[in-house]
Amino acid sequence: MAFCSPHTTTSLHSPRTTIPNSGFRQNQVILFTTRSSRRSNTRNGARTFQVSCAVDKPIVIGLAADSGCGKSTFMRRLTSVFGGAAEPPRGGNPDSNTLISDTTTVICLDDYHSLDRTGRKEKGVTALDPKANDFDLMYEQVKAIKEGQAIEKPIYNHVTGLLDPPELIQPPKIFVIEGLHPMYDERVRDLLDFSIYLDISNEVKFAWKIQRDMAERGHSLESIKASIEARKPDFDAFIDPQKQYADAVIEVLPTQLIPDDNEGKVLRVKLIMKEGVKFFNPVYLFDEGSTINWIPCGRKLTCSYPGIKFSYGPDTYFGQEVSVLEMDGQFDRLDELIYVESHLSNLSSKFYGEVTQQMLKHADFPGSNNGTGLFQTIVGLKIRDLYEQIIAERVGAPAQAAKV
Repeated sequence: MAFCSPHTTTSLHSPRTTIPNSGFRQNQVILFTTRSSRRSNTRNGARTFQVSCAVDKPIVIGLAADSGCGKSTFMRRLTSVFGGAAEPPRGGNPDSNTLISDTTTVICLDDYHSLDRTGRKEKGVTALDPKANDFDLMYEQVKAIKEGQAIEKPIYNHVTGLLDPPELIQPPKIFVIEGLHPMYDERVRDLLDFSIYLDISNEVKFAWKIQRDMAERGHSLESIKASIEARKPDFDAFIDPQKQYADAVIEVLPTQLIPDDNEGKVLRVKLIMKEGVKFFNPVYLFDEGSTINWIPCGRKLTCSYPGIKFSYGPDTYFGQEVSVLEMDGQFDRLDELIYVESHLSNLSSKFYGEVTQQMLKHADFPGSNNGTGLFQTIVGLKIRDLYEQIIAERVGAPAQAAKV
């Protein structure tokens, strides 16, 4: 059973880059135009209506995080849950930031920079500053995709720092917008069916950046510190506040198992899950709503120093009720993760051991031996379940005739 809903669109050659759908799955599109003497209706008195009939119009997921905080790894885990490898658009710009799989399309919100690298330098703004981004176009295009319409999305070229010609994006089943600002603009935020924030503490972020930039890129410690400090005011003002709107937050902190640790190799990771979100039931350990501390090391889980500790319980986060699952430490053997998985409930897995299977499948991904990989995998399963529940609700709803 399908929905039918009318949309008033601009001219088919509009510069605002929303274009008619061309073969979206199970989607029937009807276009027709009427004339009106009322000039206020649209330019030249013409109105174009698009009627989309779809069971599976896209659901939209937002992922927010600062640069270098694991967004790309999370996206690879998410697309794997839905099946199929995520790849750049075939035959398109080799420097495209978009990833497409069988069911998902992931776009990078850097593509909505309104200033190129030179322009930002001339105006003295960073890419984190909203003034360097086109939120009107972002809103229009995310809304168009959600309504089942294809778009011509701009491309920000990270290699050259220039704004490249746009690329065609067809509406997928799962549309993910990832970047610095998916929850900054209220209009865009309201289009999201689910939102995630990756919250990396300053201590861990600094340790990661040192490991990457000193070891791999030859940067000095002083230059790394200067780079972090230069971004911090805009990060604190424009990026970090978005976590209050997220349905799930993955917070990465220094371990508490090693006193005064500053290497960032052993991590304490929290999965903060908002209560009362439609189609999302938070994961729990042992007993829902209780406060639990669990050290699973022993006969069924191999733990070298400093060991592993899990915690779970209710809490509040920006004045909202949440459930928090925490893991401190790292796994020695991923195949033993099944023991931990067996004590977690509401995982939204299809079969016993699916979380462990996914972790083993991507054992070479960053974070696969600690809570970052575990919680990213769990959130991926929850998003799959959310998608299936939304589609089931649409199928069960009565068909609505389009009235124009």
